[in-house]
Amino acid sequence: MADRTLLKNGIVLSVDKKVGNFMQADVLIEGAKIAAVGPNLSAADAEVIDATNTIVMPGFVDSHRHLWEGILRNIGTDIPLEGEKSYLAFVLNTLAPAYRPQDVYIGNRVSTLGLIDAGVTTILDWSHIQANPEYTDAAIQALQESGLRAVFAYGPVWYEAPKPEHPEWFRQTAKKYFSSKDQLLTFGLAAFGPEFNSLDGNIADWKLAREVDARITVHVGVGTFGKHGKVREVGKAGIYGSDTTFIHCTTLSDDEIQMIVDTGSTVSLASPVEMMMGHGMVPIQRFLDRGLRPSLSVDVETNVPNDMFTQMRSVISLQHALLFEKKLAGKANVPAPLTTRDLLEFATIEGARANGLADKTGSLTPGKEADIIMLRTDKPNIFPVNDPIGAVVWGMDTSNVDSVFVAGKALKRDGKLLNVDLDKIRNMAYQSRDYVVAQSGFKLPEI
Repeated sequence: MADRTLLKNGIVLSVDKKVGNFMQADVLIEGAKIAAVGPNLSAADAEVIDATNTIVMPGFVDSHRHLWEGILRNIGTDIPLEGEKSYLAFVLNTLAPAYRPQDVYIGNRVSTLGLIDAGVTTILDWSHIQANPEYTDAAIQALQESGLRAVFAYGPVWYEAPKPEHPEWFRQTAKKYFSSKDQLLTFGLAAFGPEFNSLDGNIADWKLAREVDARITVHVGVGTFGKHGKVREVGKAGIYGSDTTFIHCTTLSDDEIQMIVDTGSTVSLASPVEMMMGHGMVPIQRFLDRGLRPSLSVDVETNVPNDMFTQMRSVISLQHALLFEKKLAGKANVPAPLTTRDLLEFATIEGARANGLADKTGSLTPGKEADIIMLRTDKPNIFPVNDPIGAVVWGMDTSNVDSVFVAGKALKRDGKLLNVDLDKIRNMAYQSRDYVVAQSGFKLPEI
């Protein structure tokens, strides 16, 4: 019989309308799967975990983050996307070329520990640091060691022209690590995308990804790069589809937004980054008006926090502000405001859908993988809890993340990360940071 764990007497938010939510219920885990959700469950020989004073819910799902930048956290909080002194100039063209494979490894390890600590159980690692196969091995090793569910999205470096070997390296990576989809790691292509590649190059990228059944994920509508109709031009080739996720989309035209919707593609929004770095206005309402519900992503820890609480609050605040501005201006037929339930779905099941994993994770549905978090409700920042969904979206932060399970395995319990030497990782992170900064000639911010 599979190992059993029973999470007992918690507030349960399933994010599955058929399962429902409960002010007091249990979740039974058998091996890697969710076996049952509901009140008064019992299971012989199960380890019982008291979930009293916690909210039990699916782990958060991030649909786009550059994990290799973990050693560069908060290095550019006052730096915009474009310009002489910008993210593109100093991260992608100055710091990235100084990276060694071991720096990629520790960047990913640091980022994945932050993910677990913040209650994120699934990540798409948009890894555009693949200078050669050694970098790929290092990035994947860190993901494997983390215990997280992850899509490794292979991306060539942006500081040089793509090497002709990349397609073959991509195929080799697929064969070496991703021969099965029945594992925690799945495969994607972090393609340059319409704004940063030729029409033929984009067609070749989509073909390459589909050759090995990998998802395609691309940045589009990125600041001034998104104003030239490239998404429309490439889209006319008929290559977009449900295996494609478009990131940002901030400066796309209405017909390009509609093209993304019509092709059944998914969308990843990184609202704090998009607003503070100059990508353009977050297109949340433009997609909602067309019936597409987005996923959420942190994007770069060089500039913003690593948690999904920030993401949810950013998007709902922005959308409400835009709608109330219209109402205050006397406009009629203003769309409905997003609810906290909407945001909880964006941060879980919609992220799973964008990552091609909605059949495995994103909700507490019996038969799905047991990717579960427990959030404490007895901490002074949140009690008394009157609306559990509102509490998660508006009141909680990473300090409330008590326990994290991925495929039934505990990665965090009682507020502490498990099976990791934090002192060792911390020392490695500083050593790597110091090496990359020194080699690149970059000057750390003054205080």
